[in-house]
Amino acid sequence: MRSMGLLAPVIGLLATAPVQAAPLCEDFGFAGLLANCNRGEPVAITLSSGQPLYDGTQPVELQSGAYYELEITSDGSAELAIAGADFFRSIWINEIVINDIEVRPMAVDSLEFDDAGSARLSFVAIRPGSYHLEIPGSSGETQRVEFAIR
Repeated sequence: MRSMGLLAPVIGLLATAPVQAAPLCEDFGFAGLLANCNRGEPVAITLSSGQPLYDGTQPVELQSGAYYELEITSDGSAELAIAGADFFRSIWINEIVINDIEVRPMAVDSLEFDDAGSARLSFVAIRPGSYHLEIPGSSGETQRVEFAIR
């Protein structure tokens, strides 16, 4: 147990050390974090009655400090929303584009589709952790998308 006493200051320093984002590239240029070299693969979610939200491998891996686009498409088969306040609070949203209208929100809790349409959300992943987006009120495993920000 004596060795633990020697490690306590080191563990304390590690616990309080700032965590830095590791973007996908180093030479951002004028665009900063929005540079093309810092863009991860786009993520596509489909809102359709009785269909899974996401067909890919879960959790969707995101790199803290990297720029992503989330394309949400509804087929209009039902009035559906996508919610995930914890996920939305863990990213910086550049913009949400709906019908060629760009919205630059301070915060988002959910997006609801009354009819068929699409919304593209561009963002930078910030806070590491595990998060999800889901159809509110649903309990099915296929009705949620898991994200892991590293």
